[in-house]
Amino acid sequence: MAMWVFGYGSLLWNPGFPVAESVIGTLPGYARSFCMRSIHHRGTEEDPGLVLALDEQPDHACSGMALRVAEGEEEKTLAYLRERELVSAAYLEKNLDVMLEDGRIVTAVVYVIDESHGQYCGGLPLEDQAQIIAHAVGGRGPNTEYLYNTAEHLQQVGLQDPDLDWLHARVKSLVS
Repeated sequence: MAMWVFGYGSLLWNPGFPVAESVIGTLPGYARSFCMRSIHHRGTEEDPGLVLALDEQPDHACSGMALRVAEGEEEKTLAYLRERELVSAAYLEKNLDVMLEDGRIVTAVVYVIDESHGQYCGGLPLEDQAQIIAHAVGGRGPNTEYLYNTAEHLQQVGLQDPDLDWLHARVKSLVS
């Protein structure tokens, strides 16, 4: 059986594993937002950045990319994703149904926020998010790079996220 991964943030532009198929998909019951403090990849414990996570919200749906892992790479990919995404245990790994734009429904590995974790920061006003993202830097580089790459990739594949578009423009104005 094929292994699918749902990408809604950095997995969109940096999956880190061999992708055999990439299809726009929608995950019902979740909303994408900068609701996780990043203390490793895009910030530090002293000066946390923000990364995207999925907040469980029954009346929402998140659009992203369903990525089918190349055959024979499933075990290696899952180990890689766990090392990358579960570094601080703020994400929970779930297998959830994703509706593909071509009508298929696939079960995908999805990383969602653990709202009880100390890195959870849901509900931050967009301006506060912009101020944090504009200045934070972590082990994988500036927080701005993460925002810009994600927002630009969503635009390239034709997906709209008004909050990310606003943050993209606001952070660019803050750092210029």
